[in-house]
Amino acid sequence: MSDSATTAMARQVRRRWREREAPDGDFIVFAGGSLLVMDLLRMRPPDRPDDPRAESWHWLETLRATEWSTDSWVEVDSALATHTHGGSRAWAGESAHHGSIGWVALTRDDEASTLEWLAISSWSNPFRHVTLDETVVTAVSTAGRIWTFPRDTPQKVVITADPDYPGRHH
Repeated sequence: MSDSATTAMARQVRRRWREREAPDGDFIVFAGGSLLVMDLLRMRPPDRPDDPRAESWHWLETLRATEWSTDSWVEVDSALATHTHGGSRAWAGESAHHGSIGWVALTRDDEASTLEWLAISSWSNPFRHVTLDETVVTAVSTAGRIWTFPRDTPQKVVITADPDYPGRHH
């Protein structure tokens, strides 16, 4: 991809973020214009197929792209939680106009909320809580799953069950 095409994609990503839009699907979009296509998998052990307490969730990278396009963008304008730390801001919310799609973003804590990365999953529930520290962004979904994104490599997210979620049996 040429430098001008890379620059154009980065400009489009930043413009879409300012308009609070993200590609429709399971993606991590970086401010530099690159994109990771992800796949959200739910796994259950064969000996407990009907036990939701035994399930585990994994978001796996399936494709990396520096040149890409999408026909459909979704609104990520419903921020349900934010948290600031050390000059950065974590955001979490839903795309209510598109079936309650969950999203999490990391930005600079400046006037423009300059995007670092945005993770959106059409299969995730909305995110109701988010925290941020030096190393991770942690978001809790309305379905009681905790997504822990390493700040510099959000594609290495770890998804676990929230032990305090009211729908969980202990």
